[in-house]
Amino acid sequence: MSYRDFQMDSMSRDRELSMSAAFPALMRKVYVWMTLALVITGFTAYGVASSPGIMMTIATNRFLFFGLIGAELLLVIGITSAINRLSLATATLLFVLYSVINGATLSFIFAVYTMSSIANVFFITAGTFAVMAFIGYTTKTDLSSMGKILMMGLIGLIIATLVNLFLKSTGLALIVSYVGVLIFVGLTAYDTQKIKQMLMQAEDTGETAQKIALIGALSLYLDFINLFLYLLRIFGKRE
Repeated sequence: MSYRDFQMDSMSRDRELSMSAAFPALMRKVYVWMTLALVITGFTAYGVASSPGIMMTIATNRFLFFGLIGAELLLVIGITSAINRLSLATATLLFVLYSVINGATLSFIFAVYTMSSIANVFFITAGTFAVMAFIGYTTKTDLSSMGKILMMGLIGLIIATLVNLFLKSTGLALIVSYVGVLIFVGLTAYDTQKIKQMLMQAEDTGETAQKIALIGALSLYLDFINLFLYLLRIFGKRE
């Protein structure tokens, strides 16, 4: 082996050691950020639901309600598309803001479903999410092709949901809910593997890598919330 080859091999080993040192910390950040966002959303939803005045204001003011929905969409698009231009502090603040707004819009589940069924479905969601995240993290199979199929399925799911706003078919709503569960179960595994692959390339835990971890946390947060809502439509008991 030449001296140059020895140098390259040494640098490669050093890089692998650096990645192995940074990767666990970054993955922990993904799940810490995701968990904190879920906690913020949960407390916000319960707090708004406990205030009849705020609930009535949101329910009776269409401009406010659709403004909150629009703000959510803009925040997700803004965070994901402008993450390279945003500072880590700003991106984190926007993520927190999104969690709060999402909590406000989700507060209505407390008026529709019983508290016990919400709690039960939450634990079902947590268990399902944990299993699929573990599969996505440990599997050696490349899930890229599955991810493309799931994204096409997600587009179809959105179209079917919009169509059913006019049809108001309970049968179609139930089918959409089951399909939604399947799609977000798959996306949990796919997104976990994708996040793992991206973070394994990080040389350290610097701001760039932490931004990737933040985007990963947002993706898994959305997977969890959507999985929870579809399961709630299937198993939730109404007031």
